[in-house]
Amino acid sequence: MNSLSRAQLLVGKESIDKLKNVHVAVFGIGGVGGYAVEALARSGVGELTLFDNDIVSESNINRQIIATTETVGKDKVSVMKERVLSINPEIKVNINKVFYLPSCAHEYPFDKFDYVIDAVDTVSAKLEVVLRAKKVNVPVISCMGTGGKTDITALKVSDISKTKVCPLARVMRRELNKLGVNGVKVVYSEETNIISEQDKDQAETKSSGRMAPPSMIFVPATAGLMLAREVVFDLIKGE
Repeated sequence: MNSLSRAQLLVGKESIDKLKNVHVAVFGIGGVGGYAVEALARSGVGELTLFDNDIVSESNINRQIIATTETVGKDKVSVMKERVLSINPEIKVNINKVFYLPSCAHEYPFDKFDYVIDAVDTVSAKLEVVLRAKKVNVPVISCMGTGGKTDITALKVSDISKTKVCPLARVMRRELNKLGVNGVKVVYSEETNIISEQDKDQAETKSSGRMAPPSMIFVPATAGLMLAREVVFDLIKGE
């Protein structure tokens, strides 16, 4: 018996062996991306490359798998790497403490990846990740908005052309159409955003100057697991 014995009973030894030889990139190691990385590590993916410029803050503790009172103030990518290696010391983990944007995208070639997960929340970065992956024919899956939501049953996997309700998906769909890009798989929610009016004045402001969306663990964590599930089974099937 080993750490992947139960998984092997479900998907077979050939699939487990295949996952040991794949390289997945994850952009954004927050509420969504952290759970995606966790699931990939526990599923036996052999190599991970992580991108995030943020540090763990106290406000992350309610929803991010790497956020504890002991990790506050530490780099998210470093904490995630340490956690992944504690799950499986044989995984190769590459970390990039970087705010991924079009201006620095050329520094990180995508052709070495077998799959790419976009879990960032900046539209320009999301578009760049998708475009770079598409340019070298690497499969990519993108997560749409999970803030201001509590209903995990409203989460869906779809081509972005078929999304509805989600404001971020609407913007991404429009911009991708302008660029002539199609066939982008996404995880998105059809739940209408929620925010408590009396708490707006106390809302956290992000480094971009935008108000941080209200959030609890349920939807971001589930979305991250859904991203990872799609990646794992697409890789097993060779899609």
